[in-house]
Amino acid sequence: MPEGRISSGGPWEDRYGYARAVVAGPHVLVSGCTATVGGEVQHVGDAYRQTLTAFSIALDAVEKAGTTRADVVRTRMFVVNADDFDAVGKAHGEIFGDVRPACTSVQIAGLVDRRMLVEVEVEAYRAASGGGG
Repeated sequence: MPEGRISSGGPWEDRYGYARAVVAGPHVLVSGCTATVGGEVQHVGDAYRQTLTAFSIALDAVEKAGTTRADVVRTRMFVVNADDFDAVGKAHGEIFGDVRPACTSVQIAGLVDRRMLVEVEVEAYRAASGGGG
């Protein structure tokens, strides 16, 4: 598994000094991801599709780190509207239902762009022997 920082090429990584993901030993820590692609918020008004897009971005970083969806051990979902929890949870279940990572969901006051309804974080773990988490 590669060590170090993984970039997605997003404009904010250089501007604000962070990496999309950091590989530290057997741990892969993915920064918060929203449904922003190419600088544009996708699926405005649709929390379910925004969640699928955000996790897709996060899982791309997980794979670049040499791990897989099956190695994901923790997810966090930050949801702006409590009414969207079911849609966000449904998307999470479709992606991780067979993996069953530890999961935290919280309602927040807002994200940096009003059109963003959810932000997600992912952590993956794979022992040096290559066994799944």
